[in-house]
Amino acid sequence: MKAAPGDRIIIRGTTVESADRHGQILEVRGEDGTPPYYVRFDDGHETILFPGGDFVVEGSGTVT
Repeated sequence: MKAAPGDRIIIRGTTVESADRHGQILEVRGEDGTPPYYVRFDDGHETILFPGGDFVVEGSGTVT
């Protein structure tokens, strides 16, 4: 997976009770667009993220 600053990230909820989390990638800290990503979620929480298999990156006209 590759991403760029400004791309949107969606982490899918893994159970019926958990909602999807949406955020924006502020900084790519890996080489050539790879994780880790510095992300600000829509609720204002910011974190460094190594996304797992339950995520989608949207941006630049592509979905990964």
